[in-house]
Amino acid sequence: MTAPFDVAIIGAGPAGMAAAVMARKQGLSCVVFDEAGRPGGQIYRAVTERPERDRQDILGPDYYAGLDLVEAFQRSGAEHRAGTMVWSIAEGEIHWRSRSGSGVTFARRIVAAAGAMERPFPLRGWTLPGVMTAGAAQILLKSAGLVEDDIVFVGCGPLLYLVAAQYCRAGHPPRLVIETTPRRNLGAALPHLPRALLAARYLFKGLGLIRELRAAGVRIERGVEQVELEGEDAIRGVRWRSGGRWQRADTGRVALHQGVVPNVNLAMALRCRHLWDERQRCWRPALDEWNRSSQPWLWIAGDEAGIAGAVSARLSGAIAALDIARDLGAIDERERNRAGTPLRAALGRDRAVRPFLETLYRPSDVFVVPQADDVIICRCEEVTRGEIERVVKEGAAGPNQAKGFLRCGMGPCQGRMCGHTVTETMSALSGKGQEEIGYFRQRMPIKPITTGEIAASAPFDGAGA
Repeated sequence: MTAPFDVAIIGAGPAGMAAAVMARKQGLSCVVFDEAGRPGGQIYRAVTERPERDRQDILGPDYYAGLDLVEAFQRSGAEHRAGTMVWSIAEGEIHWRSRSGSGVTFARRIVAAAGAMERPFPLRGWTLPGVMTAGAAQILLKSAGLVEDDIVFVGCGPLLYLVAAQYCRAGHPPRLVIETTPRRNLGAALPHLPRALLAARYLFKGLGLIRELRAAGVRIERGVEQVELEGEDAIRGVRWRSGGRWQRADTGRVALHQGVVPNVNLAMALRCRHLWDERQRCWRPALDEWNRSSQPWLWIAGDEAGIAGAVSARLSGAIAALDIARDLGAIDERERNRAGTPLRAALGRDRAVRPFLETLYRPSDVFVVPQADDVIICRCEEVTRGEIERVVKEGAAGPNQAKGFLRCGMGPCQGRMCGHTVTETMSALSGKGQEEIGYFRQRMPIKPITTGEIAASAPFDGAGA
């Protein structure tokens, strides 16, 4: 058997790359598993492509700020396994699959940095062709330079405005932005504003995005209370209700967004302790101040640990790697604290804006929990809100009982697209808190894989990954 790596990192986004760079600085051997072909994760996707002037103008300086991190990662000496999907983890073992085969890699410590995913936005018509997420619209722009003409953006959160503004810079302003943030949220967020000024650049950036949309003549509908998407074989239009009045617009493309949530399936499958974060309306892992989870050999960094953005992700990855170096004896506690103190101080400053943003853009109950019985919640198994209500009335206490009745959460996405919605819906229908309702019980494998690929997995690290 080949000698184990000191640390294995799952994900090559800002947190994973920063963790690898720091681990190598402390003399640790390091391997990074990355499903993509190039490092960067979702937020820095394709950042290493030649930065033509128009591309820089469209995607902005925050996107290209990731280029220095990617270059530092590539120089670090960490082993980067691109195009490699991790499908199972146990203490000291990472089972993976790539185009060249499958195998097992051994590591003394593991960092999970799988990032975030967009919160599901279940409403009537959301499964129609032509409907995507705002994040998917941005991926098309980053990776292929593609934009959708005459698109309507619907939802809430900073990413909604960022992608809409990037479309304007690309010469394809959205037809309409439908803002679903409840009006009352601003009053609730104002007490957090003084602390948010410690990271005022985020506030100025947000205001600047709104100014861009206005300058491009993009219509913004605010205070929207209900939304419906129309069409039979494809999206044909969008209806919305605001101030007691319904309005409508024709469109063949809609991008939905109401914030992002941690991608928790990996940590859930490892039986890490999780908490319900009421302000972010999502599950997040319970971690110590150095990002160590309830599994002593696993650290969780970046947005998988709780949504805080790219800068915080980089800092949290470096902090986790420092603690691993201390845990493995490469440095002592005093050295860890000396190197970690400025990183943790910077992390606190960067996260200062989060309470304000999370309160301001907290999604409305009517969009997190579907209101109509025919709205599909589990897209894989086509389970509706009405079916969830039926099994709650029949005594299902949580998502795992609902899964037994309805198969929700048993499709290819393994509950990623419906898990939070099922928790929120069952909570609303039963009157129980989300933490009491719980989440789907996750098990390995955490990604779809064939039995043949499982059987073919080598008992030790294979070549060619």
